[in-house]
Amino acid sequence: MSRGLGDVYKRQVLDEEGYLLDPSDWSRAFTEGRARAAAIELSARHWQLIEIIRDKYLRLGSLPLMRIVCKAAGFEKQELKQHFGSCLDLWKIAGLPNPGEEAKTYMG
Repeated sequence: MSRGLGDVYKRQVLDEEGYLLDPSDWSRAFTEGRARAAAIELSARHWQLIEIIRDKYLRLGSLPLMRIVCKAAGFEKQELKQHFGSCLDLWKIAGLPNPGEEAKTYMG
């Protein structure tokens, strides 16, 4: 369950692919630990995007369109890739549940 990231995951339960099962278990420490493990230093721009994607997912109950999320945060798609690697990486770091196989094909 810990995926080698230490105490960050003691209270959070992940699925076999590393997605947080219950997004209400999320904390800033969870995201900080995931980012550290991915060698990402979180800046205010990172947090802005993380907060927008979490808010949209929690309000809609489904995967938000990433182009809308990026536009809301003032990110270009390439900038998102530079900051997080992929939409899937952002999704995991943001502590959201597995988006499903179809969505993952678009987010990769």
